[in-house]
Amino acid sequence: MDSTSRVYDMVVLGAGPTGENLADRTRAAGLTTVIVENELLGGECSFWACEPSKALLRPVVARADARRVPGLRRAVEGPLDVPAVFAHRDKMAAHWQDDDQVDWLNAVSVDLVRGHGRLNGPRQVVVDTADGETVRLTARHAVGVCTGTVTAFPPLPGLEQVRPWTNRDATAARHVPDRLAVVGGGVVAVEMATVWQALGSQVTMLVRGDQGLLNRMEPFAGELVADALRTAGADLRFGTTVTGVSREDGAGSPVRITLNDEDTLVADEILIATGRAPHTADIGLETVGLTSGEWLTVDDSYRVTDIADGWLYAVGDVNHRALMTHQGKYQARIAGGVIGARANGELLDDSRWGRHASTADSAAVPQVVFSEPEVTSVGLTTMEAERTGRRVDVVDYDIGRVAGAAQYADGYRGRARVLIDVDRGTVAGATFVGPGTQELLYSATVVITSETPMERLWHAVPAFPTISEVWLRILETYRDRTGR
Repeated sequence: MDSTSRVYDMVVLGAGPTGENLADRTRAAGLTTVIVENELLGGECSFWACEPSKALLRPVVARADARRVPGLRRAVEGPLDVPAVFAHRDKMAAHWQDDDQVDWLNAVSVDLVRGHGRLNGPRQVVVDTADGETVRLTARHAVGVCTGTVTAFPPLPGLEQVRPWTNRDATAARHVPDRLAVVGGGVVAVEMATVWQALGSQVTMLVRGDQGLLNRMEPFAGELVADALRTAGADLRFGTTVTGVSREDGAGSPVRITLNDEDTLVADEILIATGRAPHTADIGLETVGLTSGEWLTVDDSYRVTDIADGWLYAVGDVNHRALMTHQGKYQARIAGGVIGARANGELLDDSRWGRHASTADSAAVPQVVFSEPEVTSVGLTTMEAERTGRRVDVVDYDIGRVAGAAQYADGYRGRARVLIDVDRGTVAGATFVGPGTQELLYSATVVITSETPMERLWHAVPAFPTISEVWLRILETYRDRTGR
């Protein structure tokens, strides 16, 4: 076995979007940087999550929109062209080739080592490559763990033997199962149920709790999505626990699913979408005194708190702060700047919205559920405000009453909720549900991060007739209620 040793200022484990952005920012700060990856550069998001899932969803949502537009309904009455949808998905996933990502790394002068990287003591990483080589990497300043997450499987007897779908199988599948059981009620479950019901599967959603879909968001979001899924033909079962699964005739045969009420369900495939677990089980955490397979707790500069010397950083999903690609990229930009500043002996600007602060992790995390209808949110929900004791005024508005919504679609159904901080007079959170609402999200994010006073928002004039005019209606509702 060959062995080589190399020394860099920065070593990054994981070349998903978070790892790539961290490497880019430390390199921009003048630090020599190497990134280690065992799979495709671009990671889960590029090849098995964000990109392929949204490519599958786009035709579904576009058809739903077209059906609500006079003059287009008859043109979209037929089924989706499944081969064309799959071909679009393949294109958006770059046909599972990462050549462009390699070119980008070369362009920003970040080195790449392909293989399984593991910590091997402080500032040490050992990489086992596919061709049997061992590469030993030493970091002068920092090591960044950006390994993300994997599917969290419930402790269900027989599950491994039935070879259930994960998000990877659901986004990369090349056939449409006649019957698909989706276990879970979160974002992945909702989006994949939306896709496969539209592509021709009979979808049955099995949701353990009674709180509905998307239960970490405002309740009306899950209610509107559930209504749409039922209208599309999906079967939604709440308060349902899966107690056993089996493929009685081996691989390729139907899955028999036993439920808590002793009822049974038969499906051709079963998708497990009940949560995510940290991808830290085999990266050498035990060699630096940490627990293998656990989430990594960090401070506000993304340093792992249990490492005394402060050389280990955990960025993105692996720190369990906000499990979304765009938020991981945000964290990487902040962490890269922090690492560069510390390495260069510069003072940190860690004031509330300073360039080295991670404020958005707690104040303004944006999220889009690309379902039908779309669900978008940023900042606090009413549940979070209650839990944290934040005093807020809750302002709701029926988006369908806005002229732009009527232009967008006949019978537009949607709802907006904005939370206004009573003490500060600023927006603390916003949720929009309805067709086309993803384009409202950035304006809400800017309003929250800029801490714009309500009085100033009166001067942000929305164009007529657009859905964004809902902002004006919210301000009017708030004024009429409070006199402010």
